[in-house]
Amino acid sequence: MIQNERMTYGSVIILALIMLLTSCGKETIPDGVAAVKPFDAKRYAGKWYEIARLDIKQEKGLNNTSAEYTLNDDGTINVVNRGYDAAKKEWEEATGKAKFVDDPTEARLKVSFFGPFYSGYNVIAIDADYQYALIAGESLKYLWLLSRKNTMPENVKKAYVGKAKSIGYATEELIWVEHTGGR
Repeated sequence: MIQNERMTYGSVIILALIMLLTSCGKETIPDGVAAVKPFDAKRYAGKWYEIARLDIKQEKGLNNTSAEYTLNDDGTINVVNRGYDAAKKEWEEATGKAKFVDDPTEARLKVSFFGPFYSGYNVIAIDADYQYALIAGESLKYLWLLSRKNTMPENVKKAYVGKAKSIGYATEELIWVEHTGGR
């Protein structure tokens, strides 16, 4: 009986490891969605302000949110996300790393803030001047509208929200981020 319990326990551990390794390689973009190509990471680097998002646990209650992208020599991208928690009256910051899924001229990346666990980060729309971007996560639960300034023209908002809605995003659930100063 003890041997069977050990085998069962061992089987559970092996199954968990297989599931973990399988989840690390999952798709990083929703079905039917295309990332921008050609994409220029050098032009994309720098600071972006979050204009709207589908709310996620890591950003719940944050405003004044922004992201800064810095190119690394090894082809990866350093990511620093910041936001202000008004309830706690403090800034929160998370540092991560992004890398291209395949071709570095396609805006299909995966980003990690927690070791070997990566999530999809896909630029699915960007203007010619790299001032406004629409970002899709790995599923229809993750969406961001970004701007180089803490505002976005109404026509760009409308176009990006329309594109997201046509893909299947619940755009009525977008959180419109307040930018009241700070960093």
